[in-house]
Amino acid sequence: MLDYVIRGGSIVDGTGAAARTGDIGVRDGVIVSVGTVDEAAHETIDADGALVTPGWVDVHTHYDGQVSWDEVMDPSAGNGATTIVMGNCGVGFAPVRPGSERTLIELMEGVEDIPGTALHEGIEWGRWESFPEYMDYIASRRYSLDIGAQIAHGALRYYVMGERGARNEDATPDDLAAMGRLVTEALRAGAAGFSTSRTIGHRALDGSPVPGTFAPDAEIDALSTAMRAAGRGVFEMIPAGTVGKLEGLGGERFTPESELALMAEFSRRSARPVTFTLVKSPDYDPDTWQRLLEMVVEANQTGARLFPQVSSRPIGLASGLSGYHAFQRRPTYMSIAHLPLAERARHMARPEVKAAILSESDVPVDQPGSMANMYNLFQMAAPMLYPLADPVDYEPDPSQMLGARAAQTGEPILSVLYDFLLEQQGAAMCALMGGPDVHENQEVLRAMLTHPETVTGLSDAGAHVTLICDATMPTTQLTFWARDRHRGERIPLEFLVAKQTARNADLYGYTDRGRLLPGLRADINVIDFENLTVSPPKAFHDLPAGGTRLIQPVKGYLATMVRGEVTRRFDADTGARPGTLARPSVA
Repeated sequence: MLDYVIRGGSIVDGTGAAARTGDIGVRDGVIVSVGTVDEAAHETIDADGALVTPGWVDVHTHYDGQVSWDEVMDPSAGNGATTIVMGNCGVGFAPVRPGSERTLIELMEGVEDIPGTALHEGIEWGRWESFPEYMDYIASRRYSLDIGAQIAHGALRYYVMGERGARNEDATPDDLAAMGRLVTEALRAGAAGFSTSRTIGHRALDGSPVPGTFAPDAEIDALSTAMRAAGRGVFEMIPAGTVGKLEGLGGERFTPESELALMAEFSRRSARPVTFTLVKSPDYDPDTWQRLLEMVVEANQTGARLFPQVSSRPIGLASGLSGYHAFQRRPTYMSIAHLPLAERARHMARPEVKAAILSESDVPVDQPGSMANMYNLFQMAAPMLYPLADPVDYEPDPSQMLGARAAQTGEPILSVLYDFLLEQQGAAMCALMGGPDVHENQEVLRAMLTHPETVTGLSDAGAHVTLICDATMPTTQLTFWARDRHRGERIPLEFLVAKQTARNADLYGYTDRGRLLPGLRADINVIDFENLTVSPPKAFHDLPAGGTRLIQPVKGYLATMVRGEVTRRFDADTGARPGTLARPSVA
């Protein structure tokens, strides 16, 4: 007898094949039949009128600390992810020498905006030192999804070199040998890959770049040799120039083109796949992203294996009283910031309080690498902020920007922004989504998404907890591109599903999942596609030490199955915990 039969759904199987109506039989965590299933089952899931897909494989997350205190792994679990890969951007928590935890915490807090208080209190420090021990720790726990872990350059360099590594001094031959040995050891033990960041925009709380940002050729060579020796793993990189030239921070040392050449050579020498962030970067020629894709095609024709990683929507910086906003460093606001949200909004609505806050100068942030400095960006970008409707429209008309509202009323833009933030008893949210060129930006994303060399990622799930809510990318990839887009061409559903499942699973060697085929793992989503919705961010105060995070509520996942167990029903956690450490199936 089957454990489950999913009956009568529209099956989009992850291979890119057209949707077809049929059943799926599941036994012992494995798909045993697809099509017409006559065998009896302990439970039937009615999928009539629903979409049935493989579970999403999200390859760019930052749950490195959350794996210690959480089993559910939201927001990814609530967005249909059944396998995630963490340890991206060169930051992570292993290897770690006893007593050096604070440095890794402040690095993660600066780069990924995860509260240090939560990381101090929530992580079970002392349970590991080496990276294989960290993986064993993850494997000893159970989650609602599977977790792949990459060894991060920042943690590795600090472990081997101490403060010399943190200061980005050049490694000695002995340092290089030690780093290479540890990378090979981690990959052979089942690490999903190795990650590094080379942009000076990624900084620890004290403003220092991630260890490894300026790694010279000798260090890159040592890493490629180590990965080649292991014969497994993905090299993940955030290239210099990803977020612009950053001249205010001293300027990037490398160009996007030179970074692409470096990655191509690394892939050839290591014989390993390389995935890297590709966005339409500010400050560069607007066609740079196209030139980089052309270079990728040429490199892959000459022995490299490059996989540009692209987002499925503009990376949105959210602003509201529950997160970062333009007035958070005004003295009067700071004096009431501790109040509950609705009470704070009532105080701010008083004319004398508004007048005081608007007239005050900002109190500088003590830590140059802290995301609290975002208040300045939101002040400058106030005219380009879009109010977030429910459900969120990811291609809004420019007439909806707060700048247009200010032009209509004749009010100063900061006054308009102030009043907006008080709406919904202080729960209103707005976002910076690329300014007035949202449609043009979406056209760029469409070209990137449909390019044959790219993979989809960049959700940053688990990170930027009060600034970015892109963990919903796997969901909006469906709702926006396959169903709701109204100002341009859509993308076929079958293509999007394959991109988010089989394509990502294959990249990281998880060949036992990502497709709805007999013999593969039963990682499955059953989705009410017509009613699938993503709402604006809401504040949840559920991090360790009472920390706040913004999560976008999602509705429409009728069921999510991991390893043949139903982990979610009707957008709610079932309590099932079949997930564990995901070691790649193949080299």
